[in-house]
Amino acid sequence: MKKLLILGASGLVGRAIIEEFKEVYDLYGTYASTQTKLPPDKQIQLEVHQTHEMRDILRSIKPDIVISCLRGEFGQQLKFHRELAEELRNTTSSLYFFSTTNVFDGDFSKPHIETDVPIAESDYGKFKIECENMLAEILEERFHIIRIPAIWGKDSPRWNMIIESIKDTKVIEAYSNLLCNNLLDVQLARQLRFIIENKLKGIFHLGSVDFMTQSQFYEHVLTKLGSGLDLLKSNHYLDSDKTYYFELQSTRNDIPESLQSTNKDIISYLLG
Repeated sequence: MKKLLILGASGLVGRAIIEEFKEVYDLYGTYASTQTKLPPDKQIQLEVHQTHEMRDILRSIKPDIVISCLRGEFGQQLKFHRELAEELRNTTSSLYFFSTTNVFDGDFSKPHIETDVPIAESDYGKFKIECENMLAEILEERFHIIRIPAIWGKDSPRWNMIIESIKDTKVIEAYSNLLCNNLLDVQLARQLRFIIENKLKGIFHLGSVDFMTQSQFYEHVLTKLGSGLDLLKSNHYLDSDKTYYFELQSTRNDIPESLQSTNKDIISYLLG
């Protein structure tokens, strides 16, 4: 059984990966403050500034696969991932790095595919681009980029925000001219498992195969929940009537249709 180390295993994505992978891999995970559901001897407390401890963990476990879904201050994360890549350089381990739609937030003129050159305006997007480039340079073909849009789950911050907003009759703000796609935590974990088990390589844009504006997504959710749309405040992104795209599209055909989803599939799952 292959050894798999999840860096950031206590977050939304990390928890979903644990549930999907636990029967088929020898799983290990790190957490910053909140422990995971892994056995005590398979989880390690690790903060993003603890690079020496990270190297000790890698040398002890000797994982075949490392998945990074870490959070934390950007400068510390960049240093952490540089040290991680240097430690993995002379091993046979593969690294799967979670990136984001924000690597394209410098160009909202179109949806972006895997071969598009990232261009970012936000600090978050610029940090992710720097990480992608640095890791690719050091690890080459053993490095894989998983770019993801907004992630939803039945215990996700986004979903909990909607439920709390309805309970407290608090306004939900969304953009009516910003087209997006979305993804479920469980769907992401299934897709990642398929990618790893089939030894697919390179850059992956994961997300719903269709897109909606932010406002449309929330309208569907609130209507299905039986809540009035008076809670929803629609704004124009950049105070403009122009349509903007904050969407990942894929030109790959190696992930089967059975593992794909639409925005309506996502909403149905959340309400189920």
